[in-house]
Amino acid sequence: MSNLHKEANPAPLGLLGFGMTTVLLNLHNSGLLPLSAVIVAMGFALGGLAQIIAGIRELCQGNTFAGTAFTAYGLFWWSLVIIWVNPFADAGIEAASKVAMGYYLLLWGIFTAFLFIGTLKHNRATQVVFGSLTILFLLLALGDFTGNHTITTIAGFEGIFCGASAIYSAAGQIVNAEYGKTIIPLG
Repeated sequence: MSNLHKEANPAPLGLLGFGMTTVLLNLHNSGLLPLSAVIVAMGFALGGLAQIIAGIRELCQGNTFAGTAFTAYGLFWWSLVIIWVNPFADAGIEAASKVAMGYYLLLWGIFTAFLFIGTLKHNRATQVVFGSLTILFLLLALGDFTGNHTITTIAGFEGIFCGASAIYSAAGQIVNAEYGKTIIPLG
């Protein structure tokens, strides 16, 4: 009797963590929801912790791309929650300015653009997620740098699309694996 152990695919968990949290945050950015504990909690738990777990699992399976992406974006969500809550205020560390947030988001946009280049070897669904995420970070950075709320609103609607594309990719991976055939095309 062999000792076969099938490793589960951690990517759908990471994609759902990313996608669901991104949709919620961008409902706020688009002006449809106020920033509330719902978004902060989702950012900490599903956006942060779930992606970090998925990323570590991907790294353990030898998948550098997915491991780096999920772990980094999980830590993005944790850092964003820390920026919002600013537990360092009592130590005299001021809240993030719009310009500081612009640089923060720009760096994430550059990182995401490099990952997007890596997706050119992946399916179309993954390309859409990373391509739209690159645009999202750049629009959000531009909105913060210029103080133009219209740009941030546009970014919000683009971010809803980005998050929904990640949810779609997760659903495709889960449903297709369950049925052993393509039910939800990923390209």
